[in-house]
Amino acid sequence: MSAFVLTLDPTRPAEAFIRRAAEALAQGGLVVFPTETLYGIAADHANPAALERLAALKGRRPDKPFPLILARAEEVQAIAAEVPPRARELMARHWPGPLTLVLPARPGLHPCLTLAGGVAARLSPHPVAAGLARALGRAITATSANPAGAPAPVSAQALDPAIAGGVDLILDAGPTAGGPPSTLVDARQDPPRVLRVGAVIP
Repeated sequence: MSAFVLTLDPTRPAEAFIRRAAEALAQGGLVVFPTETLYGIAADHANPAALERLAALKGRRPDKPFPLILARAEEVQAIAAEVPPRARELMARHWPGPLTLVLPARPGLHPCLTLAGGVAARLSPHPVAAGLARALGRAITATSANPAGAPAPVSAQALDPAIAGGVDLILDAGPTAGGPPSTLVDARQDPPRVLRVGAVIP
């Protein structure tokens, strides 16, 4: 059975639809949503059951933690044990935008979110992605909306049937820009190290 679909304007999404999606997340649901590059699956990062459900749906390996989209830049303090000066420079230069930073993880984060003591996060400029995190009031997962190893979709219509049938809600805002994913940078070291070349040059 497929999830319920809400159709949104990508530039001015209806607040009522964003609130409905945030309520689904708050209740442990999974929501497909658009970002500035691809479609992703959101779960409340503070809900262990939702994270484990997401990992099972994607077939995600333990060595592939879920990156996060923050509700606001200041929220980085809630997930990171510290924010090095070079990381702050990158945040000031590229956030909001497709730059994901690996930071020292704050103790207590779910294992689905961390690897080798790091947690990955960014601030999205997309009105739906950013609005969803803000409406929930905390970070959401930003993993691509595809089974592990499959192509990442750039539209709701391109979703794998297993994904469409395994989530609670789909926010369809039309095709995304596609292209490369966010650039991934390990900002725990100085100089920061690019782990994945992507949409921006840090």
